[in-house]
Amino acid sequence: MAKIAKRMQKINEGVDRDKLYLLSEAVSMLKERAVAKFDETIEVSMNLGVDPRHADQMVRGVVNLPNGTGRTVRVAVFARGDKADEARAAGADIVGAEELVDIVQSGTIDFDRCIATPDMMPLVGRLGKVLGPRGMMPNPKVGTVTMDVTAAVNASKGGAVEFRVEKAGIVHAGIGKASFGPEQIEENIRAFADAVIKAKPAGAKGNYVKRVAVSSTMGPGLKIDPSSLSVA
Repeated sequence: MAKIAKRMQKINEGVDRDKLYLLSEAVSMLKERAVAKFDETIEVSMNLGVDPRHADQMVRGVVNLPNGTGRTVRVAVFARGDKADEARAAGADIVGAEELVDIVQSGTIDFDRCIATPDMMPLVGRLGKVLGPRGMMPNPKVGTVTMDVTAAVNASKGGAVEFRVEKAGIVHAGIGKASFGPEQIEENIRAFADAVIKAKPAGAKGNYVKRVAVSSTMGPGLKIDPSSLSVA
């Protein structure tokens, strides 16, 4: 325990919890403090001036990070016939129709992202209670209900990140790994922030981006000056 406390003390050394850091400064500090024995995930969290209980204030979308996420994404595709073959050829990890629905209904979810062809949605709709709370339900708005399964699988494998605002008005995502170069992390954070800003709903009033913070898996959370993200 003493070892852990000492390590945390060292990680938190020199961190001002109230300061608004420039993005480049914050990324540099996170990389210096990412000393875990595994490649830590860099996360960004944005506190938005919306109330997602109102339909006209929901924020959701997908962004293709320029430098990928650094993690291996397992993709499941609900499809039949030629589209199932296309999904396998594109590199989908799991492909199926009724049998895949049964597997998921039984509680086995061996994938991180889920794609479906439109004709499969009446079937996949039965999985709403299982996939919905995990944020995995296929949705045409974020390109996961589509006939172009090749493009969808490639996007999922290549760094596509879905985002959806939570009850408290917070949207967050893993946008890379501590092993990435500082420029790669900064580019990914800016791309994510830009996508969230472009997804501003019509019902949002007043200040849209209230707070932004970045952190690593085992590291401190650092508040970011929104202006350094090119956030208006």
